[in-house]
Amino acid sequence: MGTAMARNLLRAGHELAVFNRTREKAEVLAADGARVAGSPADACTGCDAVMTMLSDDAAVIETTSSIVEGLPKGAVHLSGSTISTAMARRIASLHAERGHGYLSTPVFGRPEAAESKKLLVVAGGPADLIERCQPVFDAIGRQTFIAGAEPWQANAVKLCGNFMLVSMLECFGEAYATLRKAGVDPHLFLDTMNALFASPVYANYGRMIADQQFEPAGFALKLGLKDVRLAMATAEECSAPMPVASLVHDRLVSAIAHGQAEKDWSSIAQVSARNAGLPG
Repeated sequence: MGTAMARNLLRAGHELAVFNRTREKAEVLAADGARVAGSPADACTGCDAVMTMLSDDAAVIETTSSIVEGLPKGAVHLSGSTISTAMARRIASLHAERGHGYLSTPVFGRPEAAESKKLLVVAGGPADLIERCQPVFDAIGRQTFIAGAEPWQANAVKLCGNFMLVSMLECFGEAYATLRKAGVDPHLFLDTMNALFASPVYANYGRMIADQQFEPAGFALKLGLKDVRLAMATAEECSAPMPVASLVHDRLVSAIAHGQAEKDWSSIAQVSARNAGLPG
């Protein structure tokens, strides 16, 4: 995701310094005109904004601890990672103490959407900072949605959105298992649902599950479990029960117990297939 987003920033004419904890992943961008930095703090030298795209809370706070040392006063940190709302508040506080701006800017879209600049950006934070950073959002995505004046509100949108997506995957898995036992081709069902919903998300994920194409992963199932856990934590903060999230959480745990952690999260459908006595 980060590599594709970086390339689109370069194509839009932005000057870019890049850092990755695995240096080789950053070096592939040097040919596109990026400067390869030796640390997050080094990447921030003289910049107007820094964007992070990382896997979880631990990676984000580790990287942010370096970023705050190098980010110029008045510059903005744009965090595109799917993290907890509590972590978003912690990072916002760290930057406020140093005179930095902070926006949560998670995105919706798989790696291929990042490559084609079709991500949906969800921004949360002060309106003036969002307006200031709009050229960055325009460079990586096709539309920007403003969640609210608090950065963590964007993370709440992202977590609830990923909950919606994984619930859809679970429903496809249950429906396909029933149809396979009924002797109906899942592809016929998918064609029917495509005509009904006309959704590219349904079409793409429905095809992956019908074809049982779960590798290589566009989004690893273990990360899906992390996101559902974070959605449930946000729900608890807000005293809003999410009983379906609890069910999907247990299905994901079952999938990981069967060795699916590194498969695409659409492989949650294999849990329903096993429960129905079908081969995955």
